[in-house]
Amino acid sequence: MTEQEPTPGLESTPELVSTAPGYRPGRTLPLRVEAVRQLKRRRTLVMGAVMGLLPFILLIAFAVAGSPGADNGRVTLMDTATASGANFAATCLFVSAGFLLVIPVALFCGDTIASEASWSSLRYLLAAPVPRARLLWSKLAVALGLSAAAMILLPLIAFAVGTAAYGWGPLEIPTGGTLPAGTAAQRLAIVVAYVFVSQLVTAGLAFWLSTKTDAPLGAVGGAVGLTIVGNVLDAVTALGSWRDFLPAHWQFAWADAIQPRPEWGGMIQGAAVSVTYAVVLFALAFRGFARKDVVS
Repeated sequence: MTEQEPTPGLESTPELVSTAPGYRPGRTLPLRVEAVRQLKRRRTLVMGAVMGLLPFILLIAFAVAGSPGADNGRVTLMDTATASGANFAATCLFVSAGFLLVIPVALFCGDTIASEASWSSLRYLLAAPVPRARLLWSKLAVALGLSAAAMILLPLIAFAVGTAAYGWGPLEIPTGGTLPAGTAAQRLAIVVAYVFVSQLVTAGLAFWLSTKTDAPLGAVGGAVGLTIVGNVLDAVTALGSWRDFLPAHWQFAWADAIQPRPEWGGMIQGAAVSVTYAVVLFALAFRGFARKDVVS
């Protein structure tokens, strides 16, 4: 009697796995290998270029149009963009946090499992055999790492470009007062960390959709679309206190961190809402993929 061949897309049984010589589940699909694979992809290089070019685009815009000025005597963060390198970096974060930084998170997390399915390579990864939980953890860790790198790259380049163009100086606060350059750099690091945490909702949504579809653009587009819906709902003031449960309601709470006396209440609430949604979505992704019949 011949041995029955395993069904494509299904993992080996624990009995067969335990008898395979040299097999260690924890050594399958190493993070280093997955990170190198993703770094070499064109979409990673394009997204890195976009993050790196944005400060130069804003610099050219200010050079052509002149320094921004206050409208009706009301000073905003944009109006102080050319005051120093710290102000320029803060302005770049302000103009990108609402939408632009959503895109790399949705792209890297939504392209994880769906791309393997679209290439018909997912079932071969599982037949290696890579445990399903191990596959998801490796993919998710690399995707979050690339998302964090994109968010760090933007303010770093903006700080360098702004300092070269406008000088090293204190951060001028629109509401009055200044922060020394060193303190401003520390506060901006906190801002970047908060922006990353606030985007975990988008990461969880994109990752969950990636386990549900074989179309990477569907997962990425779905995550971006629902994030936009959240922003629209937050603009509906008639919802009142219900908006406190929307992650979009807290996306600019980081502005409280660049005050002479920072306020942490809004950032704590925003982080709590974001992490709660993200944990639920990540759990749904792992639960659903563990039971999924993989045929791609």
